[in-house]
Amino acid sequence: MLNIEKEFKKFIKDIEKNIKNEDDLKFIQKRTAELFESILDELEEAVDLRDELIEDLVVRQEELEDKMQEIQKTINNIEKDIYLEDEFDFEIVCPYCNNEFLIDVDENKTEVVCPECKNVIELDWSGNVEDEFGCTPEDCSACPGCASKKEVEDEDDDM
Repeated sequence: MLNIEKEFKKFIKDIEKNIKNEDDLKFIQKRTAELFESILDELEEAVDLRDELIEDLVVRQEELEDKMQEIQKTINNIEKDIYLEDEFDFEIVCPYCNNEFLIDVDENKTEVVCPECKNVIELDWSGNVEDEFGCTPEDCSACPGCASKKEVEDEDDDM
C-alpha cells in the first residue's frame, strides 16, 4: 500500500505543476482523492473477504484433520481386528462341563486344560470338524453317529 500512496502523491504533484487554473486543480484533486478512496475501500473489502475465506479454510482444515484422525482410529481398529492375531482370543466350550472360556490363538498349541473341570481338551486348528466318533461331515456312514443321522435323512427324503 505504501507504493500506491507514493504514486498518488507523485500524481497530485504532477497535476499541481501542470494545471494552472486554480478551480480546475481543486476539482481534479477532489475527484482524484475520491477515486483513490474508492479504490482503497474496494481493496480493503477484498482483503477482508480474503481473510474471511482463509479463516474458513483454516476451520475446515481443522475439521478435516479431526475427521481424518477418527478415520485413522477406525482403520487402526480394523487392522487390529484383522491382522493382529497375537491379540486374538478364541472361545472354547468344554465338551465335558460346557464351561465357556477364552484362549489366545496359538496354532502350535494342540491342547488346553479347562479351567473349570481341569480336563484336557484337544485342539484342531485345521478347520476340519469332527464329531465324537472322529468323523467329518463329509458323507460318512461308518460310525453309529453318522449312520443314525443318515437314516433320519433318508426317512425325511421319503416323505
